[in-house]
Amino acid sequence: MNTPLNRSLSAVACAAGIAAATLATAGPAQADPLDDTFLAALTNAGVAFNNPVDTVRLGESVCPMLVEPGKNLAKVYSRVTDNGIPPDMAAFFTGIAISMYCPQMVSSVGNGTVLDWLPAARAIPGL
Repeated sequence: MNTPLNRSLSAVACAAGIAAATLATAGPAQADPLDDTFLAALTNAGVAFNNPVDTVRLGESVCPMLVEPGKNLAKVYSRVTDNGIPPDMAAFFTGIAISMYCPQMVSSVGNGTVLDWLPAARAIPGL
């Protein structure tokens, strides 16, 4: 079924693949290698950004946002968009950020159980 959620999950999976390819081909880095690899993956995916420091900070904020009460991928995409990433690139940005900064969440995002990797979240009724 081609629903907006399925398209978003496909975009996240595609972005994770791009990030993995970038990791495999990343060259030497000057500062934090993970941040440099993140920025390279964004560039390779066609995600434009103006300020690398702010872009890294936004990427690093994606994982904590996913586990905030009441958050979902749509709300994360909205926050990413509110921080200067074009709406059509928000899913790619989010997927790359997840694959770089919290890769343990990639499969849970893909199968819709984003919070399932947190033991405490399993105890919350309705999650």
